[in-house]
Amino acid sequence: MRSIIDILDLSTDEIAELVQTAQDIIAKPADYAEVCHGKKLATLFFEPSTRTRLSFEAAMYELGGHVIGFSEAQSSSAAKGESVADTVKTVSCYADIIAMRHPKEGAPLVASRAASVPVINAGDGGHNHPTQTMADLLTIYREKGGFENLTIGVCGDLKFGRTVHSLINAMSRYKGLKMYLISPEELKVPSYVKKDVLKKKGIPYVQTTDLEGAMPELDVLYMTRVQRERFFNEEDYLRLKDSYILTPDKMKNAKKDMIVMHPLPRVNEISVAIDDDPRACYFKQVLNGKYMRMALIMKLLKEAGTI
Repeated sequence: MRSIIDILDLSTDEIAELVQTAQDIIAKPADYAEVCHGKKLATLFFEPSTRTRLSFEAAMYELGGHVIGFSEAQSSSAAKGESVADTVKTVSCYADIIAMRHPKEGAPLVASRAASVPVINAGDGGHNHPTQTMADLLTIYREKGGFENLTIGVCGDLKFGRTVHSLINAMSRYKGLKMYLISPEELKVPSYVKKDVLKKKGIPYVQTTDLEGAMPELDVLYMTRVQRERFFNEEDYLRLKDSYILTPDKMKNAKKDMIVMHPLPRVNEISVAIDDDPRACYFKQVLNGKYMRMALIMKLLKEAGTI
């Protein structure tokens, strides 16, 4: 039974196929309105979420399916000590496909090995968030026309930011990539990401604390928030939380066709004054995420022989 735990579980050909399916859904939504009629998606969210959970639910409803599940660990038997494996074995009896978010890295992988239906990782700790990356990829494709020959700046919390790690992995497979890694010293990209992805694939990168200095070079600026929930120490969080705030002033040196992305939620790292800038694409990302999740749900259910 195939599950999607990491963005690298999908080949570049499969990414292209999902992008094309999503484009077709955007153009002809009525053609997909009953594809998952009678099928059930279980959303198992052991950690808070707005966009990812509602996006999965909207995706399934728009495919004509149904949704069951829970939005916090306390409303599940996990609160009584039930293991992840037992939870998904149980839920597999009720649902055709599972979307799971968990604060512990690796939990969705454990779930996928125990489940008898496909499992989609909807975020596991600071590790991976493949469907957010799918939303990011569709946004880049639609705004920039493709994935090759792009200079991408990732800014903010690059240490704990699972969306950043997934995006670097995904984009590393395309030609002509150059990366700017912009963060405070304490929140730098983990060394294994640099060693196993960027250096191993010969991708040129610049590690810097200077957002304004990098700005004129970028085709894509991917902002992230400093995540309070990943810190053990409140003082460290408070000291670093306002490290980078994108303002209209800082955008003056950016390319006219640079796009600004953010996985959301934003706290204050992008000024609301940027929202009206035509280069702001973070709310487009939200919508693109729904279309890509629709495409992925269909793909996995078709491969499972369920639809």
